[in-house]
Formats: sequence, structure tokens, C-alpha cells
Amino acid sequence: MVNDGGRLKIVLTGASGLVGQGVALACAGSVHVRRTVALVRHADGLVTATEELVLENFLQAHRRQADLVGFDACFYCAGAPPLGTAEDAYRRVTLDTTLAVAQTWFAANPQGMFLYVSGAHANPESHLMPLRIKGETERALARLTGRTVMLRPGGIRPVAGTGSRHALLKPLYVVGGPMMQLATAALPSVFTSNLVLGRAMIALARMRDPPAEVECSQINQLGNADAA
Repeated sequence: MVNDGGRLKIVLTGASGLVGQGVALACAGSVHVRRTVALVRHADGLVTATEELVLENFLQAHRRQADLVGFDACFYCAGAPPLGTAEDAYRRVTLDTTLAVAQTWFAANPQGMFLYVSGAHANPESHLMPLRIKGETERALARLTGRTVMLRPGGIRPVAGTGSRHALLKPLYVVGGPMMQLATAALPSVFTSNLVLGRAMIALARMRDPPAEVECSQINQLGNADAA
């Protein structure tokens, strides 16, 4: 349901997170995006989002269904950090909350697209808790009636002006940032940036028949091509 001459109307979740900040920048700088609305728990006054829609509890997304009507794609970048998050809380944020938003999204926009930032090696049979729950989330989303795309980046490098707000992760990105920049160029199947990820999401949202799963190397191909 791309309208206005092919320009997209986007709902973005997780706009204040490391991934979402880069995706918001990509949307703000794209000629293919007409409007970006950030679905937020608290009003943050984000510069890169033209509007904010406050929903304190994403599990109650159905209460905002009427406000979500008329959009082309939902870029779902919200999530919990795998480090320092207990399994029950990680499942609630990663699986339950994502599914609640996706169900409401498709009720509001049956012809729309839901793009979920998952992770490399997501697998419902994995012995690693974050990968297992992300795999379960992918499986649950794929069962919905609607077009879903699972993006599976590996390491994500924050571009200048963006970064993690989590106390446990912030020092890792500060110290490892230069190395991640080199690794992104040398190992595109393993690393990407949050800005390239956002550009890839825009490219996918513009496709009539996008792939169901997109690995890190494909993310870089799409995101870098969109910037050209």
C-alpha cells in the first residue's frame, strides 16, 4: 500500500535505541519516505521523527489501532538488551510485546508490511536464550496474516551521533567503535551499521514482494545500494 507517488509512511518503534536511532536517521534523509511517526512509551521530542505517538504499554497496542491506520510499513526496532535481562523479561519484551504490536498493525493496515529487526542465527531451537526467543518471535510473526520481513543483522555499529543508552553496553561501543568500523567494511556478512540497516528497511518496504528473511550481507547490499 505505498502511496503518494511511492513515498512511504512509516511507523517506527525503538527510535531512541541504538538500532532505532540509525533507522530514524535513514528515514529522515530518504527521498522515499514521506512521513515517520515514532511509537514511543514517553514523549522524547525526537528530532529525526516528524511525529511521536505515545503508548505507555506496547502490550496494549490495540488501544492505538485507530491512530495506526493509513501507514505503509512498521519498522520494529524495539527490544531488550540480551546482557543483563532475565529470560522472563526478555521474552515479554521480545516476543509478547512485538506480537501485540504486529497484530494491531495488521488489523489497522492489512496490506501493510511489518519489518522486524531480529538477529543473526535466530532459531527457536537454539540453546542460547536470546537467539531462541528471537527465533520464536520470528516464527510467531510469520504465522500472522500479513507481509512480514525478518532482518538478521550481526554486529551493529552506531554511526556518529547515535549510540546505546544501556549502561552495560555503552562502554563496549565506545571502546570497540573503531574496530567495528573496520570490521563492517571487511566482514559485511557479520557487521553492519544502524544507518545502513535503516536504508535497507526502506528498500525492502518499497518492494512489492520482499524476501521473508534478510541476512546481514543482504542488509548491507540493500542499504548501500539505497544510499548510492
